[in-house]
Amino acid sequence: MLLRLAYLTVTNAFAALRLLPVSDRDKNVEILALRHQITVLERQLGADTRVRFAPEDRAFPVALLISLPREALRQLRLIVRPDIVLRWHRDLMRRRHARRCRPKRAGRPPTVRSIRTLILRLVRENPSWGYRRIHGELTTLGVKVAPSTVWEILKQAGLDPAPERASTTWADSCAPKPMP
Repeated sequence: MLLRLAYLTVTNAFAALRLLPVSDRDKNVEILALRHQITVLERQLGADTRVRFAPEDRAFPVALLISLPREALRQLRLIVRPDIVLRWHRDLMRRRHARRCRPKRAGRPPTVRSIRTLILRLVRENPSWGYRRIHGELTTLGVKVAPSTVWEILKQAGLDPAPERASTTWADSCAPKPMP
């Protein structure tokens, strides 16, 4: 598409240069001949058939005609209605804006390898810790990672993110012990 657009731009630039030495009378004759050709084409196509424009074919008329006021645009003899030219311009600007605003990469950025290694080391050294405890320890160390990230890293490593606690809890240590 870009190659075709470049080709159309170059050929139209040469066509514009060709018009420089031509007199106004000759330009008016050419305009009348082109208008007549448009009338003949419209008559042959009929009211139910529309001319199809590729995106690169739309760019040149948009660039050429968008600077004209609406009243002047409506007086021109075009294959398409002036509203269509304005819509093409809006679509072109929307695509241009969308291309500029598109993020470089989709989704969440990957977690740094050293953080991933630290999380897996903490789990190996403390097998009873769940993902929330690991997140808390990382926060204490100054590492900013979401709990869901710790969960995902543990799941990807094939580890249970929230293992059953093997150690004694406060509730277990405070409960009365049975007498032997």
